[in-house]
Amino acid sequence: MPLGSDEVKRIAHLARLALPPDTVDAYARDLSSILTFVEQLEAVDTQGIQPMAHPQESKQRLRPDVVTESDQSARFQSLAPRAEMGLYLVPKVIE
Repeated sequence: MPLGSDEVKRIAHLARLALPPDTVDAYARDLSSILTFVEQLEAVDTQGIQPMAHPQESKQRLRPDVVTESDQSARFQSLAPRAEMGLYLVPKVIE
């Protein structure tokens, strides 16, 4: 799907982009190439192909879920300006 310079100027206007006049033809060629590639992708028959979450069949290595630090919430709340019943109290910001 080849785009002309008028279409590229219109797209640039809609996108609020200022294109220098000497670059319009280059953008038209590049955008036309992209649209041609998208048309090729759309032509591929993907009927019956399951979508993939990742292009490789690899598993993510996860670290063991173990506690690595002691509970220091009482210490942190003693440093806070105001805390009550395990909660930090902050000034009201919404009326």
